[in-house]
Amino acid sequence: MEKNILIIGNSAKEYSLAKILSESFNVFVAPGNDAISEFATVVDIRENNVAELVDFALENDISFTICSSEIAIEADIARLFEINNLRIFAPSASAASFATNKSIGKKLMYKLKIPTPRFGIFEKKQLAFDYLKNCQMPIVVKTDKHKPSNSVMVCPSEAIAKAFIEDCFFSGEEKVIIEEYVYGTNFTLYVMTDGYKVLPIGSIVDYKFALEGDGGVLTSGMGAYSPCLKLTDDHIAYLVSEIAYPLVDYLEQQGTPYLGIIGIDGILTKEDTISIIECNTFLRNHDAQCILSLIDHDIYKLMEACSIGSFSDDYDCIPLKDEFAVSGVLSCGKYKNSVIEGLDELQDDTIVAHLNTKRNEYLEYETQGDRVLVVTKSAKTLSRAKLGLYEELEFINFEGKNYRKDICATLDI
Repeated sequence: MEKNILIIGNSAKEYSLAKILSESFNVFVAPGNDAISEFATVVDIRENNVAELVDFALENDISFTICSSEIAIEADIARLFEINNLRIFAPSASAASFATNKSIGKKLMYKLKIPTPRFGIFEKKQLAFDYLKNCQMPIVVKTDKHKPSNSVMVCPSEAIAKAFIEDCFFSGEEKVIIEEYVYGTNFTLYVMTDGYKVLPIGSIVDYKFALEGDGGVLTSGMGAYSPCLKLTDDHIAYLVSEIAYPLVDYLEQQGTPYLGIIGIDGILTKEDTISIIECNTFLRNHDAQCILSLIDHDIYKLMEACSIGSFSDDYDCIPLKDEFAVSGVLSCGKYKNSVIEGLDELQDDTIVAHLNTKRNEYLEYETQGDRVLVVTKSAKTLSRAKLGLYEELEFINFEGKNYRKDICATLDI
């Protein structure tokens, strides 16, 4: 009899994870999305309704839960599941606070002497304005919480920075973070941990700006490729030993061990220095399939080992495929309810994760605004993966279609 697995979330990363696990398990996803319902059972329970999620897990014989939703993590779903003797792969709210609250994360990095850009945290608008007077432009302004959009802006002038800060406080933000802008290659190293041992599961190069050449506004992500070629084995070893372990060890010493995945966002400069920007509590929508495609091991077994306490004994490393994966995000801007055409023309090994779509009465997928689909291609070489991705993107059409055409373009591949 197949085990029942519950995944908490409703976007592309949940689609990618559920698609893989549905080959071996009976998968439920709460709240899920229309596309996930093709291969898993979607459950109409909101991510922050953790009490109802506990009831569902108890009533439906859920043997294992994976929480990829930051909303549910902040609602402390891990603690409530553990109280009810339900196994879950997720950190507690207190353990994850350094990743869910940027100000807490910045203070912790400063405390642990983790290299991070110079920053200031402000609860009052005028204090933030005063700080800007001595800043060198461009400057980065961030909200304290991760948001789907408009949470970070690279400001080329003091006037633009002031306007964004004004908007943040006007919209109800309690804090803003002003951070020095660092030039270099944006990367994320993902690690998995049981709260004691830390092992890397892959790296990606991040494309967050909306337009080619890192133009336009910052988004939650417009594409990625994995692995990051500029990160050497020495860089990875440094990130694990000098960044990840100090964080994990500190949390364990505080009585809040972190169980789950940590995404470490950093910048590798031309001078070969590394600066850590912030952390995330799980894989992100635009790069999840890249990472999952290249893990050469059963992802369920890895997560289960963390939850039952055997991870430290069972694993000395997590095997990764000798391949490359490239993902591109298709967006539609403000256009909505446009039928997505061409999905049935894609090759079998092309993976399309639905980010913001719905199915109409004719079972066609329609756009719902902003970022719509994440398309991923894997190959033995990065150039072949890139070429395959862009060939497939041409087949997909809808009103307002847009995507970055320069993923991997700056590399000599």
